[in-house]
Amino acid sequence: MTTPPQPYRQNPFLRISYTMIAPLYDFIIEAPMRAARKTSLAALPATAGKHVLVSGAGTGLDLPHLPVMHRYVALDFNPDMLARARPRGAHLDVDFILGDSMALPFDDAQFDVVVLHLILAVVPEPQRVLSEAARVLKPGGQILLFDKFLKPGQHAPLRRLLNGLSRRVATRMDVVFEDILNQVPLLRVENDSPALVGGWFRRIVLNKIEAVESQNTSRHPAG
Repeated sequence: MTTPPQPYRQNPFLRISYTMIAPLYDFIIEAPMRAARKTSLAALPATAGKHVLVSGAGTGLDLPHLPVMHRYVALDFNPDMLARARPRGAHLDVDFILGDSMALPFDDAQFDVVVLHLILAVVPEPQRVLSEAARVLKPGGQILLFDKFLKPGQHAPLRRLLNGLSRRVATRMDVVFEDILNQVPLLRVENDSPALVGGWFRRIVLNKIEAVESQNTSRHPAG
């Protein structure tokens, strides 16, 4: 298969910054996010043998919380991050892939579940990450999201002010999830729950529906 383009290479500052951050990432991120990660991953299927993609796996902080009953692919664009992830996946059936979440190196409909933890608010084009996740997901499959999002119409002037710098070196602060979802019509929301920081971080479960169903099915949770 032809190697797909790698849009992340258009942001060299982000690549360099995450290479520098890799040794400190676990110390900063692991403990505060642990419980929310575990809660999100608890939504993985109870039936064994599913094929699961962890897109934007980073240093592998999700891996210790994954059940051994499934097959996994852990993908990240940074080799330093992946090197730190490998020991965390020693108990799993997992392949580690150096690749771009915005241009996944997989054929369509390959995975039963895609995990997107703390990746949509990092990449320059989050809609491409969600679109790619939907592309490689089988119909009826799930996307498990955990990230920080602004609410539609939320001003958040301080976050937006800081975004100009933070988006170049670490993460975005201006991502509105609903704006991204509107660009990926085959996904609908199964669950959307506040996670941390007064609801700035959210846990979201998405389902992929058939194209014919998408014209007549609401993409928002009932109730």
